[in-house]
Amino acid sequence: MIEFHLDPRSGIAPYLQLVRQVRQALLLGLLAEGDKLPTVKEVVAKVAINPNTVSKAYRELEHLGLASAKPGVGTFITRSLGEASLTDHGPLQQELRAWLTKARAAGLTDPGIEAMFQNTLRASAEEEQ
Repeated sequence: MIEFHLDPRSGIAPYLQLVRQVRQALLLGLLAEGDKLPTVKEVVAKVAINPNTVSKAYRELEHLGLASAKPGVGTFITRSLGEASLTDHGPLQQELRAWLTKARAAGLTDPGIEAMFQNTLRASAEEEQ
């Protein structure tokens, strides 16, 4: 089961952070069709967040067609976004961790690392077109 976390310094709305984490878990194969998401009450207890925020995130996941609420039972993943799991890409993950260590040693902060990654990802996509 996914465990949510929030970064108050990210500048991203908390409900969108939850949505993003579910999408990432789906892409990485950590969540699959049929998996149950934590209840609103469980998320509130672990993350110290307003229940309405969790409900909003779950509604957004439903709108995106990624989850479906079953009254009295819970919210379940309705489709997958990726076929590969983290174990399939272990060597790549190890390389990325090594790179992150170097980036932090060079003085980059997490927001700087994320900005660099997003910029490089965008530039790479443009080059491939």
